[in-house]
Amino acid sequence: MDALNLPSFEHKITKSGANYLIFDTIRRKYVVLTPEEWVRQHFVHYLINTLSYPKSLISIERSANFNKLQKRSDLCVYNQQGKPHLLVECKATHVPITQEVVKQVSVYNQTLQAPYVAITNGLEHFCWQVDFGTRQFQPLQEIPAFNFE
Repeated sequence: MDALNLPSFEHKITKSGANYLIFDTIRRKYVVLTPEEWVRQHFVHYLINTLSYPKSLISIERSANFNKLQKRSDLCVYNQQGKPHLLVECKATHVPITQEVVKQVSVYNQTLQAPYVAITNGLEHFCWQVDFGTRQFQPLQEIPAFNFE
């Protein structure tokens, strides 16, 4: 797997048939190790170990309906009241972060209404604070650390 611009962590990888699997600490099971999953697992550990988000507030591949279509978010971090706080879209390292990717996340977030949105391909990371009143995305220099008081 590619080296990422995220802190490393002690990952558990095993092989099952033709597939490599990585242990997902949130779902508490081994999942197929794809390039996107590699980025997702690193980002999950970054949220937990660097930004101090509790594991219990992180959800992976949460479903949401938008215009009668079922959409899935890569990561969603909730606040202590159970409302979406941070929506994260993960891409494989070879996938550039384009306007189309930003649009994809904004569509997901129209249903979830998370005040923060992040996109990463493991090499580049972007984060915005969303103002739903003005429909504006304010770019942030860094992803906010856990601090739900």
